[in-house]
Amino acid sequence: MSDTAVSAAARGHRAPGRGGLRGNPTLTLLAAALGVMMVALDGTIVAVANPSIQSHLHASLAGIQWVTNGYLLALAVTLITIGKFGDRFGHRKIFLIGVVGFGLSSAAIGLSGDIAGNLGLIIAFRVLLGIFGAMLQPTALALLRNTFPAHKLNSAIGIWGAVLGASTAAGPIIGGLLVQHINWEACFYVNVPVGLIALTVGMVVLRETPPSHARSFDIPGIALLSVSLFLLVWGLIKGSSYGWGSGRTIAFFAGAVVVAALFILRERRAREPLLPLRLFRSVPLSAGTVLVILLMFAMFGAMFFMTFYLENVHGYDPVKTGLWLLPMTAMLIVGSPISGWLLTKLGPKIPLFAGMIFAAVALFGLSRLTAGSDPTSTIVWFVLLGLGLSPVIVGATDVIVGNAAVQLAGVASGLQSTAMQLGGVLGTAVLGSIMSARVSSLLPASWAAAHLPALSAAQLSEAKSAVEVGAAPVSPGLPTQIAGSITRVSHDVFSGGMHTAFLAAAAVALVGAFIALLTRRPDESDDLPAGPPARQAAEVSL
Repeated sequence: MSDTAVSAAARGHRAPGRGGLRGNPTLTLLAAALGVMMVALDGTIVAVANPSIQSHLHASLAGIQWVTNGYLLALAVTLITIGKFGDRFGHRKIFLIGVVGFGLSSAAIGLSGDIAGNLGLIIAFRVLLGIFGAMLQPTALALLRNTFPAHKLNSAIGIWGAVLGASTAAGPIIGGLLVQHINWEACFYVNVPVGLIALTVGMVVLRETPPSHARSFDIPGIALLSVSLFLLVWGLIKGSSYGWGSGRTIAFFAGAVVVAALFILRERRAREPLLPLRLFRSVPLSAGTVLVILLMFAMFGAMFFMTFYLENVHGYDPVKTGLWLLPMTAMLIVGSPISGWLLTKLGPKIPLFAGMIFAAVALFGLSRLTAGSDPTSTIVWFVLLGLGLSPVIVGATDVIVGNAAVQLAGVASGLQSTAMQLGGVLGTAVLGSIMSARVSSLLPASWAAAHLPALSAAQLSEAKSAVEVGAAPVSPGLPTQIAGSITRVSHDVFSGGMHTAFLAAAAVALVGAFIALLTRRPDESDDLPAGPPARQAAEVSL
């Protein structure tokens, strides 16, 4: 084997085979996008299905949040570790295992609803789904990082993002049709045929990445990182129910900080650390990580509350709700490849700054919605939000993955994916808590001002649970006039809570705009320090 071939293999970049499918850059991009498409479909389908699941199982706001948060918790805790496993054993193996597991877990969730109708069982399988989802996200990005050189990575991620945008856009429509014409369980069964296609394509076209030279798993590091992330995410999710100032909430956050400090000490001394701390010497990489967290905070909050607003306040069916969300998700399809091109030409600072400003303005616009607003007024804000999200998703991903050495592609991709999930958990937990607090503040006074019958403490608690998801606690047999007053008060209070939550999300997006100014494009020298032979062997094209 020539020196050039050895160098290319060692760096993980491989030239396409002679006329073969395996290792072809374009087909590798397609296979990676197909696998992660299941994750994107699942996220938006579940957003549309949540109201139906909540109604069918009579779940509270906290219970239905766990359908989302159980999945996100499992993802957040395992992503970096699984990214390291991909670096150690090869990303193709982990990716294909994830595809199979994701499809089977999705089928199990559907069966749980069909047979058991048990929310706890559904949440348990959602946790398992999150673990298999963690096998797809970092390995897909690592496969791209190992295939494309730095100067082509933006374009590859842009196309990858467009495919994800298409599946994200299709999710609400598909989910709405399935919920309306079949049942909500079908929203999970749909992952089975998608998984079969992804598995077939992946087995044919993906080339295994060379394993790292690491000979240990850093078990103490894995344990400490997992415990720290678990304590942090659990505290965020349960903070609203425990009380943000309660001893239990503070104990979880304090425990997360202590264990994180122990993890940092361990990684500084470890011979083969799970997460090499030298990654964070890169200011752009660190800024990109924070940016992803802030982006997903805003995006998850918007998706979570808007489905309840459209379905429970305006009475839209799931299909119509999906259509109203289409302007945002459609802009991801249009914006992602354009963003890839702009990022290549301009670098990340300007597109990322502009994207977060667009997102902040859009979220501020959505905060002005009231129960009586015409939903057509949301279209311009959804378009602007989608255009803002596109450059940030593509650019921040490239900043994180591209500024890491190719040998650490799995860990860097896991870091990016972990940031996404932490942002999602923060968005649903913090904004959900803001909604809950605002409803608790507004409902008693609004109820009394409408001269409605007084509620006991238990009845008020039950009414709050309904209003937090935009529903009106109207009992059968109530006089029409009283039922109308309860509905009006409930929708106005929900809209007031959504107003405050969206203002908070807009402020977070505005902070992200200034963090975007700390980013820079990855250097080609970061990608291929081995010299001209490695560079020549690694040159592959879309």
